[in-house]
Amino acid sequence: MTSELILIVEDERAVVRGLEYGLRNEGFAVVWAENGRRALELARGQAPSLILLDLRLPDMTGFDVCRQLRLEGQRQPILMLTARDEEVDKVLGLELGADDYVVKPYRLRELISRIRALLRRAYGEFSTATTPTLVNFGQIQVDLERLLVYRAGVLTELTPIEFRLLRHLINNPQRPFGRDQLIEVVWGYDSEIGNDRTVDVHMRHLRQKLEDDPANPRWLVTVRGAGYKFQT
Repeated sequence: MTSELILIVEDERAVVRGLEYGLRNEGFAVVWAENGRRALELARGQAPSLILLDLRLPDMTGFDVCRQLRLEGQRQPILMLTARDEEVDKVLGLELGADDYVVKPYRLRELISRIRALLRRAYGEFSTATTPTLVNFGQIQVDLERLLVYRAGVLTELTPIEFRLLRHLINNPQRPFGRDQLIEVVWGYDSEIGNDRTVDVHMRHLRQKLEDDPANPRWLVTVRGAGYKFQT
């Protein structure tokens, strides 16, 4: 049985009951926040492994909660839930640091599958490393065992998805990867958000954090007609 703690941020108690029942049957521990303020308190105090974040909350939007968590350095996966299926919402959620996006109504089995995939890709593979592995380029040092990235000696916070994307590219230098390939490797399934937009937003985040000139990247480059690669 798993022991990961899932924070559900949702103001509709009927929805929460169904999620709690399904997640606990799968072995997850669950805590519930009925509004954004309580969500921030629980995220800070209990360090959940993953956050299920509804966009419509009584005191603030899910976007606001996501933005604040990332500003505070919270790195756990955030899976956004909403009844709206609008592209602008999906893009904004990604820009603010969400890892994936599911539109209501959804099937509980599918949701749990996505949760497991995000948890596995955020934590599972990295925990199997046995010896320190350091990769250096420019002013950047990547510690593949401890999941740390430094820029000019200063710790740079990456989300688990950002780290996995960076890790895959630097482990395959000079090799271009299409967006569909990166979705399969990094997320492990077809994202609700759309492959092109999902990868592009996360690559933009990485460039902003790691490149001296994000608009003209030196390391994380676009390959016309092919996708992206790590250029040595």
